[in-house]
Amino acid sequence: MAAEGQIPHLVKKPQDLIGAVDAAVIAHRHPQLHLPAARPLLDAGLPLYIDKSICCRTFEARRFLARAAELGVPICSFGVVPLQPAFAALKKELRKLGQIYAVVSTGPCDIKCRWGGVFFYGVHQVEMVLGLLGLAVKHVQVARGKGKNHVATLAYKGGEVATINLIGDEGAGGAFFHLSVIGARGRIDQTIATMPYQESIYYSGIRAFVRTFRTGKSKATEESMLATVAVLEALQKSIAGKGRVGVSI
Repeated sequence: MAAEGQIPHLVKKPQDLIGAVDAAVIAHRHPQLHLPAARPLLDAGLPLYIDKSICCRTFEARRFLARAAELGVPICSFGVVPLQPAFAALKKELRKLGQIYAVVSTGPCDIKCRWGGVFFYGVHQVEMVLGLLGLAVKHVQVARGKGKNHVATLAYKGGEVATINLIGDEGAGGAFFHLSVIGARGRIDQTIATMPYQESIYYSGIRAFVRTFRTGKSKATEESMLATVAVLEALQKSIAGKGRVGVSI
């Protein structure tokens, strides 16, 4: 991997990067590994991009982001699917619908994935729903299917609802991210990204976090990063058998 990525220097632990780099990218398969690697770099003042989601527990994310704010260190965490041109185009079209009532999202997600279950790929759909309907999610619930396909619902404080189809089976249903947005004056349907990813899907993410490193500014706000973790954590609890779970950000 180092050879293919033209990475000239390897280190044994994150702390070894301090003094050798101007900023760092933290990217583990399982989100629970992100913050242990990030904390020493944060304390050293290094700007960080942390792969989605920033972690698996809302209280840990809140504590980490508060520390970053205290130190004045730029932090950003997001996935690349909501950064795709198709999603930006969809958001521009929403004004034609008037008041938005509901969003239906479909995409791949194995809720038993060893890299965090619903966190691993569910994050993409959650980020898109939050990007369309906002962060004011009241509660969530997951209806388990007999096989690998399940349905999550998000209820908003303002009355909007979102349905997220978590497709664990391989095949056409799990090969793309798709959104339907329903409003007062109709609906819009849009495929956002297909699987496997094209290499170019990552360019928008790279541009975004490099911009944060250079300017200290990011479209990923503390509130949006916390909301993503809070919704995913609530979905995880619902999957574990807790039924309807409230969301607290």
